[in-house]
Amino acid sequence: MTIKPRVQKFRIRRDAPAAPQAEAVQPAAADEPAPTPTPTMQDQLDAIAQEGLTARQLRMARRVAQKRGLIVGSDYDAVRQLRLAGIDPFQRQSVLELVHPKPDGAGRVQLPDTIAKGSTLPESKAIQRANKNASEIIKIQRDIARRRRLKLAMLTVRLAVFICLPTILLGWYYYNIATPMYATNSEIVIQQAQPAQASASGLSNLFQGTSIATQQDSIAVQSYLASREAMLRLDIDHGFKAHFSDPAIDLIQRLSPDASNEEAFKLYKRHVIISYDPTEGLIRMEVIAATPEKAYEFSQALIGYAEEQVDQLTRRLRGDQMQGARESYEAAERRRAEALAAWLAIQQEVQQIDPVSEAASRLGQISTLEGERQRLELVLQSRLNVDRPSQVQVQALRDQIANINALIVELRTELIGKTNDQGSLAARNTELLTAEENYTFQTVMVQQALTQMETARIEANRQVRYLSESVRPVLPDQATYPRAFENTILAFLIFSGIYLMISLTASILREQVSS
Repeated sequence: MTIKPRVQKFRIRRDAPAAPQAEAVQPAAADEPAPTPTPTMQDQLDAIAQEGLTARQLRMARRVAQKRGLIVGSDYDAVRQLRLAGIDPFQRQSVLELVHPKPDGAGRVQLPDTIAKGSTLPESKAIQRANKNASEIIKIQRDIARRRRLKLAMLTVRLAVFICLPTILLGWYYYNIATPMYATNSEIVIQQAQPAQASASGLSNLFQGTSIATQQDSIAVQSYLASREAMLRLDIDHGFKAHFSDPAIDLIQRLSPDASNEEAFKLYKRHVIISYDPTEGLIRMEVIAATPEKAYEFSQALIGYAEEQVDQLTRRLRGDQMQGARESYEAAERRRAEALAAWLAIQQEVQQIDPVSEAASRLGQISTLEGERQRLELVLQSRLNVDRPSQVQVQALRDQIANINALIVELRTELIGKTNDQGSLAARNTELLTAEENYTFQTVMVQQALTQMETARIEANRQVRYLSESVRPVLPDQATYPRAFENTILAFLIFSGIYLMISLTASILREQVSS
């Protein structure tokens, strides 16, 4: 498209030099009228300026004039002098072939013949090549435009087939065929019991009352509600499979009547959505069913299962703690009873209740007898100091002292010696004291076991978990699913992404293969 004007300008320039040639030939004819006056140089320059020559043509004329050795004042003057010399300044061959023109026999330069007025010059090879190139460029442009239109049409077809058509089908399904589903939302939290008098020290109470203390139990309950066991229990108690096998549900969302537990569990995971928020300790649950009554029923049943699971998690821990403390207390009570029975048996055997008081009484008697013996010895000494002591009195005093010594020896023998088959009084007292100390020790152990059991009971009460419903399920009055508009837009984005990914992959593979 850009070559045709240049060709037209070139044709005008080819016709321009014909005027000087005609002027050179006209004087030879005798019957021609008198020539008009020759225009001045300024008129010729003005005429050349009005031809609308381009800068490139003017530069070409200046280079040709310089090669010819002409002295020019401007580019237009170069064009004027070259035309006066019979040289076309705009023809490429003139630069190479006409540098040294060969004169004819008459001594003048051979110029092109004149042409009749109204006729056109034949096209040169350069113009023919330019026209051929222009036509080929036009063909290439048309071919490129045709290929672009074809590629655009193919792209439109691909987009319609792989993106628009599936999106329209899905949108039609969501708006016209999909069975409306009802959802109930609930939130539950697992809390820990706070004892009336809890110790404020120690790391065990650092997170007391926070969600961290019950995080493990919350995760365990969440895992249980999302397990196959909960699904099977819900099916047995409330007919989960039978509800979703109802023929009123559309074919895509319906569960086949003879479906396996794995297929039912996949449907269960799509219709029972459970999440846990560790920052707040909340378990959020969304239950979806084909009717609002069933959605509410399933939600209440799952909350009951969660509460039973919480009780089961803490029951064993509390039972283990209380069982150990109770067994220790019962063993201490049994040992104390055995020690008390042994103590009573020894008391009955030695016929003593308090060995300490019995020994103290014996020692008191011995002390009293020794004092009496000292008094009698003093009296005896006083009787013997007279000149003629009474033998009867002296003998009586000696007999009393001997009796007291015998009694003291007997009492000491009972304390530390053998008197009968039952052994010495000291040995019996030792047995009684040992039995009494054993009983006292077992009594202390019973008190410690009782304290330990009470502590275990307090700790078991502190381990109690209970489930609280922060948001109760409410019977829905409007269908929650399907969300037709959102699902249609999402399907469009998904199909677009898949198509874009496949297109990029194919382009990369094509480029790798062709390189």
